[in-house]
Amino acid sequence: MIESKGHALVTLVAPPPIPRAAGSLPFLGHAVQLLRDNLGFIAALRTTYGPLVEITLQPGTRTLVVQDPGLVRTMLTDLGPGLDKGRFFEKMGQLLGDSVVTAAGQTHVRRRRQLQPAFARERIAGYVDTMRGEAEAAVDGWAPGAVLDVREAMVGLSLDMLAKTVFAGSLDGTAFRRLRADLSVVMNGVGARVMLPDWVERLPLPANRRFTAARDAVRATVEGAVTRLQASGHDTGDMLSLLLRTTDEETGRPLSGHEISSEILTLAVAGTETTASVLSWVLYELARHPEAESRVLAELGDVLGDRPVTFGDLGRLPYLGRVLDETLRLHHTGWLVTRRTVTETRLGPWTLPAGTELAYCQHALHRDPLLFPDPLAFDPDRWLDDSRPRPSGAFLPFGAGKHKCIGDRFALTELLTAVATIVRRVRLELPAGRTVRPVAAATVRPRTLLMTVRPRTGAPPRRGA
Repeated sequence: MIESKGHALVTLVAPPPIPRAAGSLPFLGHAVQLLRDNLGFIAALRTTYGPLVEITLQPGTRTLVVQDPGLVRTMLTDLGPGLDKGRFFEKMGQLLGDSVVTAAGQTHVRRRRQLQPAFARERIAGYVDTMRGEAEAAVDGWAPGAVLDVREAMVGLSLDMLAKTVFAGSLDGTAFRRLRADLSVVMNGVGARVMLPDWVERLPLPANRRFTAARDAVRATVEGAVTRLQASGHDTGDMLSLLLRTTDEETGRPLSGHEISSEILTLAVAGTETTASVLSWVLYELARHPEAESRVLAELGDVLGDRPVTFGDLGRLPYLGRVLDETLRLHHTGWLVTRRTVTETRLGPWTLPAGTELAYCQHALHRDPLLFPDPLAFDPDRWLDDSRPRPSGAFLPFGAGKHKCIGDRFALTELLTAVATIVRRVRLELPAGRTVRPVAAATVRPRTLLMTVRPRTGAPPRRGA
């Protein structure tokens, strides 16, 4: 196409057509490939197609997977304020209720301001003793020589850390155990429901009934705790008490019990599952790389001596921080994050109509050999190399832009505290030559991770022991 501007002729080059991924089926789209091997399917898109590729998650809808890191960054930051959150988060909202994680536009901005105090630095600093105590209690329950299902143990630890910081003084032991069990059912079921066509969850299947019953039970538990706290007027010092005092900046009204339960339910599913998966992968990689484990232990010994880790120590553990960054790169737990255009939107050379679903995969992005040389190698020291700049948007452990994870500091504090506590108390051994494959459900997690518990010689004593 040639366009005249004054006396100059400008040639406008049309953008290349956006390819469509092969294998879409009537009524199911690409759901079969995603259910069979979602990570393999998404990874193959990066090697087969260009910066954008179209897939079908729902009949009659168009989802464009954004694969170029520069376009991903543009989508999340420059275009972020004008985009809806897309099918993944919309579905999460339908399943779990509206929350800061699922909201978009001004609703998201208002919710984020309301909840920000719960994730302030001083509030998180006050949680570290609780987090460390739960990690110590978990290790105490691991018998020396026993074979531990590490991921299940980390799910339990993550649930305990979350529940004790959210409900420290608001639930009795029986309610707490029931909440943990119900949350486990919800976490295990939400991933498939986000990806499957909507009609599947309406089928009278046992899995659908279990999911609905567990979700409703979590809501009832949280709303019951809210009612009791409101009636008592006490501040128990936990996150639930803080949310109970939060007011809407426009109306001045407090959050309702239903709104608080939606926030906590979504936080539990999004945060606990993610934390458990990352902790599992950290322990797996340290077991596979004894030299990295030795460096972590040496750093902890230099900084802590024989005392327990505190919030003030976390910033003084740079090697452990690099281990965590490398784990978040190699084993990122996010495999499909969505957005949606609200109006006609320009992304790179393409003009996308309103209502276009967009998605990107952090797991595949972080393993791209063009962005990270030798991408399948676990190398914490790659983060020391500042001479090899990477494209903006190549490393997105917590997303970017106005929808960046609100709980990023909370999660990092949990992860650093738990690892620093666990590795000083026990050594977890993998069977010789064992490699663990990832599987993507709600998050990318180890398929099966069984490790043998060995006491750590010269481990520091527990506080109060």
